[in-house]
Amino acid sequence: MRKLFVLLALLIAPLLYAQSGTAFNIPKANLIQPAELNKIITTKVATQPLILQIGSRMMFEQAHIPGSEYIGAGSQGSGIEALKARVASSKKNQAIVLYCGCCPWGRCPNVAPAFNALQSLGFTNVKVLYLEQDFGTNWIGNGYAVAR
Repeated sequence: MRKLFVLLALLIAPLLYAQSGTAFNIPKANLIQPAELNKIITTKVATQPLILQIGSRMMFEQAHIPGSEYIGAGSQGSGIEALKARVASSKKNQAIVLYCGCCPWGRCPNVAPAFNALQSLGFTNVKVLYLEQDFGTNWIGNGYAVAR
């Protein structure tokens, strides 16, 4: 019985570890849907959120959310350092939206590290754009605003 328990633990532990630090760990309260963000940026509300693309530069150059800024890959140290530098002078309650869209939500290597970095710095109003498939499908494919 003990050997079976150990075997199960060895089989399950990698699966649990693989989920930690992934997009799946971002609380639902911190997600923003594409339609909601599109409404915010197209209604020109008085205070727009700071929108930061934390994926690849090539994706950003091809198409990005109008008004968003390219930061760098959230999965890389240089991207996290650029993110920290960008928000260094921001108030901790600044509305910030992070997005990537490189791949399906559960496989994105960039959103969780960037979200976690801002949380650890004490930012309290951080949302992550929920792109279930990718930026092309869930943003461009829905006809939302794009800058090139």
